[in-house]
Amino acid sequence: MTRRFAQVDVFTDRLGLGNPVAVVLEGAGLTDDEMAVFAHWTNLSETTFVMPPTDPGADYLVRIFTPTEELPFAGHPTIGTCHAWLENGGVPAHPDRIVQQCGVGLVTLRRTDDRLSFATPPLMRSGAPTPDELAQAVEELGIDAGEVLDAAWIDNGPGWLGIRIADTDRLASLQPELRSSVKYGVVAVSDGADGVGLRVRAFFHAGGTREDPVTGSLNGSVAQWLLGNGTLRAPYVASQGTAMQRDGRVHIAEAAGEIWVGGDAVTGIRGTVDL
Repeated sequence: MTRRFAQVDVFTDRLGLGNPVAVVLEGAGLTDDEMAVFAHWTNLSETTFVMPPTDPGADYLVRIFTPTEELPFAGHPTIGTCHAWLENGGVPAHPDRIVQQCGVGLVTLRRTDDRLSFATPPLMRSGAPTPDELAQAVEELGIDAGEVLDAAWIDNGPGWLGIRIADTDRLASLQPELRSSVKYGVVAVSDGADGVGLRVRAFFHAGGTREDPVTGSLNGSVAQWLLGNGTLRAPYVASQGTAMQRDGRVHIAEAAGEIWVGGDAVTGIRGTVDL
């Protein structure tokens, strides 16, 4: 079957500098295996499949796959999928918001100044890591325990463990060697001189150590963590991807008691796929 398809670069307004997501806009009828095989073939960090919602409060349902697993939620696929859905004629039930159904439930998005943002879902796991978990983290990341200013589980689906260090140059130099399944979000507060309040890197293990270019879910849970303990104040802009020759910008805001994660998105590929 021929299905509409798009590839969207997220958290950038210039193609090639953000984090791409593949979007199959007509995913109804595909089996779990068919979606998993296609996501493995695209070899992007995530591939999404848009379907009619099963919840009456949602505008569409999305399934999110990495090359190796399905995720209940992920940030850049949420913005990229919504961007592609709107660009291909999607009309939300309410003009000021779009409601996505996914594995964690309903996620609300809004449009502000032509930029999409989503309300960060609740954390599925929080609190400090155990001493053994922290010891494993510093070993795998290649840092000293004394460099860690703060650490917390900040898992809103993918399984993030947040580690905050002091030095942005040290953050840029990290070359971790991961062996466990833990996904690490390592951050350092910036001086804001270039409009950036936080530097972020995201590491995970998938046949070796991998780094994600720009990560919406992580930035959302980092905001919950660091705004919650007073380390940062909103609004702020997070930079991610510079170690990979990307230039991602994630816009964090607070409104009506919710934390919003926003970013620009540009479509690089429009067409169809036979699935």
